[in-house]
Amino acid sequence: MKLIGRASQRQKSRTAAGGAASAASSRLGWLDALRGIAALSVAIYHLAVPFQWLHIDHEPRNFGDPGIFGVMLFFLVSGYIIPASLERRGDVRSFWAGRYFRIYPVVIVTVILSLLVLPRNHQVVQGWAFDHPLLALAGNGLMVQDLMGITNVIGVMWTLSYEMLFYFFVTALFVNGRHRQSAPLAITFSGAALLLGAWLPLGTLTNGGLASNRHLVLAAGAIVVTAMVGIFSGRADLTRWGGTMLGGLGLVLVLLNSRSTAFETLMIFATMFAGTVLYRMEHGQIDRLPALLCCGFVLTAGVLCGYMYNRDQALWRTWSESWQAFSGAYLAAWVVFAIGMLLRRRRFPRWLTWTGTISYSVYLLHNPLIHFMNWKLEGRPPFTSWQDRSLQFFGLMAALLLISYLSYRLIEIPFQNLGRKVIKALNRRFPSDLPPARPAAPAAREPQPVETAREAEPVAGRG
Repeated sequence: MKLIGRASQRQKSRTAAGGAASAASSRLGWLDALRGIAALSVAIYHLAVPFQWLHIDHEPRNFGDPGIFGVMLFFLVSGYIIPASLERRGDVRSFWAGRYFRIYPVVIVTVILSLLVLPRNHQVVQGWAFDHPLLALAGNGLMVQDLMGITNVIGVMWTLSYEMLFYFFVTALFVNGRHRQSAPLAITFSGAALLLGAWLPLGTLTNGGLASNRHLVLAAGAIVVTAMVGIFSGRADLTRWGGTMLGGLGLVLVLLNSRSTAFETLMIFATMFAGTVLYRMEHGQIDRLPALLCCGFVLTAGVLCGYMYNRDQALWRTWSESWQAFSGAYLAAWVVFAIGMLLRRRRFPRWLTWTGTISYSVYLLHNPLIHFMNWKLEGRPPFTSWQDRSLQFFGLMAALLLISYLSYRLIEIPFQNLGRKVIKALNRRFPSDLPPARPAAPAAREPQPVETAREAEPVAGRG
């Protein structure tokens, strides 16, 4: 009887744990759904087949750019969840170990396979990387290449630079006890975008050609390596110094060496910190009225920046067709995020949340797959009928989802598990003297990196 009672208790415990896990998954399903929407928007836009079906290439982009929409939606999601992950851990070393094992493996595999499979005339790896391999490797290895005048090895990696800089800022704020200042930071970045959006100089640190690129990469590399040594040491003082160094480097690159327009760069960080504000509002860390006023200002600033500055030469840096395209897409990203947040307690379609789960691989792999398709269709007459174009489009999307799922299962999950083992071993071997974390909000699921994509040139659009 005792054995039966114990078995019954274990079964009840498993059932309760499963129910709690299911409830947690349901609460976070809306974030996966938003990732899925953003990933599909980017992939479809780069494929561009739907625009060919309509026999119009420019009109959709004149009034709303699906690429910008996907980018900004991803940044909102990242801003919402990344600081929560760091604060939940309370351990900067574990946070960065998790980020490295989350981001780099798929990037490395994607680049290597692209080089091995695709011929040079259909290569997704940028030609500049072939001409300057060591510089491209060093710049992209630091993952802040888009703000150091270094061409992205794969064009879609530009957004990882902004993701990485956001990590820099979040780390610097956390180690200095300023991580609750999300609302003032969002307002500051968006206000600066409104006032300085067309004034801040671009590429100031790298206007001297390759020599200045090399010097900046060397300097940034020295700063990042020193900062990471301090962070991974586990010592409180060195961790604080390392986080402050990262924040300082990020601020210099944003203000002095942006590749894109100043208003877009500043609005990206305003948007991410606004996402954090929404997280804090949801978990009672900030009152509703100030949070909504802050987010309303950021949204207004983004739309106005597009209207005021996204014209003439700026269009070549934002890779958009008109100011309406930027402003409309930015507004749409906020609307979709708001709808998702309002419906966060509802269940979303399983296929959509599944797409969000594999969205990082979708983000990195869709352009190599498009290049592979173009290679295999080279010399064939173009598809003209709806039936043939439909077959092309849905065939590629099915292949993309399958390959992305395999990437998720065979690369992402194993390396994330390896990262957890590494940090546990590191913590045992070199115990941290940082005080234990005391999270002020319910734990959040391990975040995905911002799954965004944009081509290096305005060919098929922007992602």
